Amino acid sequence: MTRSAATSTGRAGAGHTNGSAASAQRWTTADLASRLGADLRGPGDVSISRIDALDRADGATLSFIRDAKFASAWAGSAAGAAIVSRGIEVEPAHGRALLFVDDADHAMIALLEMLTPETHRPSGRHPSAAIDPTARVDASANVGPNVAIGPRTIVGAGATLHPGVALGADVTIGPGAELRAGVVVEDRCVIGARTRVHANAVIGADGFGYRPAPGGRGLIKIPHAGNVEIGDDVEIGANTNIDRGKFGATVIGSGTKIDNLVQIGHNCRVGRSCVICGAVGLSGSVTVGDGAVLAGGVGVADNLTIGAGAKVGARSGVMNDVPPGEEWVGYPAMPRDQTMRIVVAQRQLPEVLQKVKRLLRGAAGGAGSGSGEPGGGK
Repeated sequence: MTRSAATSTGRAGAGHTNGSAASAQRWTTADLASRLGADLRGPGDVSISRIDALDRADGATLSFIRDAKFASAWAGSAAGAAIVSRGIEVEPAHGRALLFVDDADHAMIALLEMLTPETHRPSGRHPSAAIDPTARVDASANVGPNVAIGPRTIVGAGATLHPGVALGADVTIGPGAELRAGVVVEDRCVIGARTRVHANAVIGADGFGYRPAPGGRGLIKIPHAGNVEIGDDVEIGANTNIDRGKFGATVIGSGTKIDNLVQIGHNCRVGRSCVICGAVGLSGSVTVGDGAVLAGGVGVADNLTIGAGAKVGARSGVMNDVPPGEEWVGYPAMPRDQTMRIVVAQRQLPEVLQKVKRLLRGAAGGAGSGSGEPGGGK
């Protein structure tokens, strides 16, 4: 076993194969150990050209082992090498290599950063871009084809606007931010530094608010005069919508990651470093505390608070405040242990009903066993 010093891991030239990450070049396991600062057990000359799961691996594949379940699959896999979290027992195999690191997932992220090709970005300022004369676009910003930039809008240093991005009036785009194709940022909204917004997301659409018209005929639209303020280092998925406030701002804290197809209603306040998974819907004026996690498909009723560090399970319907640090699941959502007890009880219902029926039949039979006539006994 050797301990290799970590080296800088600049991106390598890379391509893709179906279902896996691969590079145009090949590495040896010794080279990978050096790049990742890993303890190498086994041969250092195993040639690696692709990354994939253990069950889809061949001799040129590097896979990873994060827990005992994956460790047990190693012996039956054809993988030439695997990255392993320290502390997990894995038996060496002849001609195959193991690379032990502190955290296999983090090491895999570092390796994927080396393998993944850079996203194509526009360079400079495309002549088809429509930029209002009063806008201020930093000379180092990249503006792609058919981008529209409204009056008094500011685009910071090193920001990138992919084709078809539309920025309204008085918008601020922070330094290093990246807006992918078709993103719309409406008037007065703010995007922080290094924030990435994926294709066709809409920031600052009107909130969904109506009141019955006098006399009950039709609906009156409620104006939304606020904006959206998004912090630094946020990631917002494709086709996600974040509505502007009715008054004041809808706020997304720095470091928060939002998946595709998420709806965030007007005047919501999402804290720092939250994780909001796909198809989540937040009604108006919801507060989400720092570090909270909302799994896929969660719905939250209006004016509720999800406490800091809380977790809400997939497809849950939140109808009450969730205290900080608690885990809630179900529809309606409740503390996890309570929901699990209810689920177990529901599974037992058919058996319980059968027992009740048998008891009722027995009781009915017992009641009918007498003669039914007063003084009928001898």
